[in-house]
Amino acid sequence: MNTSQKTVKLGAIAIGILLLLFLLFSFLTEPSTNSPPPPKAISNEKPAGGNFTLTSVNGKQSLTDFKGKLVLLYFGYTYCPDICPTDLGNLAMAYRRLNEQEKSQVQILFVTVDPARDTATRMAEYTRYFDANMVGLTGSEQEIASVAKQYGVVYMKAPTPSNATTENKNYTVDHSAFTYIIDKTGVLQTQIPHAMSPAQIQQQIKTYLTP
Repeated sequence: MNTSQKTVKLGAIAIGILLLLFLLFSFLTEPSTNSPPPPKAISNEKPAGGNFTLTSVNGKQSLTDFKGKLVLLYFGYTYCPDICPTDLGNLAMAYRRLNEQEKSQVQILFVTVDPARDTATRMAEYTRYFDANMVGLTGSEQEIASVAKQYGVVYMKAPTPSNATTENKNYTVDHSAFTYIIDKTGVLQTQIPHAMSPAQIQQQIKTYLTP
């Protein structure tokens, strides 16, 4: 066999080896029919919202009691160290910037996610500090959970230290921090995020008010 024939033979062998490696790689990387499907993006659906009845210092109150007004609904608790005071303070400042005709069309509702400590009386005292005609609402654990579910609110009592007693009340509650805008017919329109400025909130309010 001359040099030329050897070269051709070696080339054919090399090509064969490469082809074999390619087929092997394709087989190993081909998805199995038993493999799980690729992950899908999770879409956040708009909460259903809707009417509810809870308790204020004046007794039972429902969302429908405020029909004809634009309702700004916020969930939190009075012992909240920072998030709630920030959001409720911004809501209050936005409310106070409105003229009297606009104020008459707006109602702020503050629903506790800590009914074990937030009585109707405490809610009334707390909301009074904001000077924004705010109504504080509480209820049983089951009632609060039901309303929270309607509006897609997530909350959970933070774990207490292992050395704390069962009577310990110095706990915090982790919770989502959206403000829900409900139009004058009681329909949930949108939600605004934590720490939105008073000016931005005021602009949001005005889009739903009658001139």
